[in-house]
Amino acid sequence: MTKAFTVPEAARAARQASYALAASSAAQRNEALRILSELLREKSGAVFAANAADVKAAEAAGLAAPALARLRFDGHKLEDVCRGAEALSRMEDPIGRVQIHRELAEGLVLTRLSCPIGVVGVIFESRPDALVQIGSLCLKSGNCVLLKGGSEALNTNRALFAVLEEAGRRAGLPDGWTALLETREDVGALLSMDEDVDLLIPRGSGAFVRYIMEHTKIPVLGHSEGVCHLYLDAGCDAGEAARLAVDAKTQYVSACNTIETLLWHRESEQAVLAAAGALRDAGVRLLCDGATQKLLAEAGIACEAAEEADWRTEYLALTLSLKCVGSLEEAIAHINRYGSHHTDAIVTGDDGAWRRFAALVDSAGVYRNCSTRFADGYRYGFGAEVGISTGRLHARGPMGLEGLCSYKYLLEGHGDTVGDFAEGRRSFTHKELR
Repeated sequence: MTKAFTVPEAARAARQASYALAASSAAQRNEALRILSELLREKSGAVFAANAADVKAAEAAGLAAPALARLRFDGHKLEDVCRGAEALSRMEDPIGRVQIHRELAEGLVLTRLSCPIGVVGVIFESRPDALVQIGSLCLKSGNCVLLKGGSEALNTNRALFAVLEEAGRRAGLPDGWTALLETREDVGALLSMDEDVDLLIPRGSGAFVRYIMEHTKIPVLGHSEGVCHLYLDAGCDAGEAARLAVDAKTQYVSACNTIETLLWHRESEQAVLAAAGALRDAGVRLLCDGATQKLLAEAGIACEAAEEADWRTEYLALTLSLKCVGSLEEAIAHINRYGSHHTDAIVTGDDGAWRRFAALVDSAGVYRNCSTRFADGYRYGFGAEVGISTGRLHARGPMGLEGLCSYKYLLEGHGDTVGDFAEGRRSFTHKELR
């Protein structure tokens, strides 16, 4: 929306637009995505200027370095979101997929089709690129979306939203399919719109997600902390352990899929020494339990004592906690107790250990011999993601197009009545038609 509006007005407009958007053609939505990519490149100067103003104000306010990194929107991030929109435009339409096609009885056919959720509210952090990614995914999946970004990115969000809205208008999408919310009061108003908003996706701290859940009747799909782990199993390759630890911790330190704790089996000393040395050389501060402190001190690797709270901490900084465990089972128990059920990895050459780790670690992503940084909708081939769900219902892990879809049942008959079946005149066949 380009004019002033209240949140109830925006939610009601989105509800009305949701019916038309759900019925729109894949070609129309794909055209909007292509236009979005073109406009972003065309208007990049205005977007970068808006972002420069946000970054300058954030630096003056003393915003922490990880948050500043998320706030910056440069040419690299622009190309990432443009390529993401273009990739989405080439993907199969998620709407109208036949999931069940079944004859219930002769002449009575049941079909289950995928369909949009309807109206989605997304409250996200200070990453302006998230606005484009979320808007693109909702557009492709036929969902109307109410967007609320971080206040520190307000100028950038306004510039990007204007491009998103113009792309939809040029492609003929219904008015009101998206709106940008800007204030904390807007969030409070959004939480009360349970008649018009079908799903809320808050991205932020666990405390923030819990606050949203406790103050709304709208279903909430929470994207909270990423307390991710890398476990070095007994006998694992030291070089591989070091390479994966550095990538998982430092490749993009402020992401939710970076590791915050490194666990190591007491028989993997060479691996943890290699990893700790490489991490130290990369500028990572190491917080260790007693056994790890003793080992690293003997090797001349500087470290500090860890506290109980460190096992639950999402640092989003060049800080990592390390702990020695006596067994695979102890590592799994630690991850399930202290982790956030986001993404956890094992470095091992033992197939049996991997199978046990994969079966027992209760996380959305469980990896073997690869960096946790792969937990991402784009890297999974989803085009992008609206968030990473650490819960178990509806969607789990990176939430792309499928996570933004529901389904409905279509039943076609010829004057069929239940009485005929209840009274034995007809019988169900339940025959699959595909």
